[in-house]
Amino acid sequence: MAGIAVIGANGTIGSAVVAEAAARGHEVVAVVRDPEHYRGPAVAVVRGDVLDPADVARVAAGRDALVSAVGGGDGPGHLALIEPAARSLVVGLRTLADAAPRLLAVGGAGSLETAPGVRVWDAPGLAEPILQIMHAHGAALDYYRTVSDLRWTVLSPAAEIGPGERTGRYRTGLEQLLFDASGRSRISVPDYAVALVDEIEQPEHIGERFTCCAL
Repeated sequence: MAGIAVIGANGTIGSAVVAEAAARGHEVVAVVRDPEHYRGPAVAVVRGDVLDPADVARVAAGRDALVSAVGGGDGPGHLALIEPAARSLVVGLRTLADAAPRLLAVGGAGSLETAPGVRVWDAPGLAEPILQIMHAHGAALDYYRTVSDLRWTVLSPAAEIGPGERTGRYRTGLEQLLFDASGRSRISVPDYAVALVDEIEQPEHIGERFTCCAL
C-alpha cells in the first residue's frame, strides 16, 4: 500500500486517479483548492494550492507519490497554470530533500511525434486555444527534463481522452503517438488512471515521459 496525494482531485482525470488508487487499497489524499466543493471518491481531503511550493511540500510530506492532475480550463488558463505548476511542484518537493515522494504529472499529447521530427501540434488547422493547451504541457515537459534531482514521470494520453470503459488494458510508448487496433489514438479516462497507478506500483519511467493508448 502506498501513500498517494493527488493534486487536482476534483478534475476528471484527478478524480479517476483517486478512485483507481483507492480501489486498490492505497492510502489516498485528495488535494483541492476548496475542500467544501470536493465531490470525488470518499478519501481524506485537504486544501492545497499547486502554485504555492509550501503547500506542495506540506501535502507531499510523508507520501510515496504525488500526482499532479491540474488543468487550466481553456488555452490561456493552461498557459497560466501548467508550466508554473511544474516549477512550483519541483521547488516544493526539493524542500523535502531525500524524503521527497515520486512526482507523476498528467501531460498532454501535443508534443508526441506523428513522424520523425513532426509533432501532433504541427498538424494544420488546429485552433489557437488547442495549440495553447498543447504548448503549455510541452513547456512543462521541457522544464521537467531539466530536473535531475527528483523522481518525476509525465504520462501523456493518446490524442483522444474522455469518458469510457475501464478495461484495464492498454499499451504504452515513449515519444510517438500511439494508435489502437482500429487506427484511432484514444484512451478512456479510467484506463488512463489505470496506467498511471500501474506506474506508481511498478515504476518503469522515472525521469521520462511515456504515453498510453487503448489496445
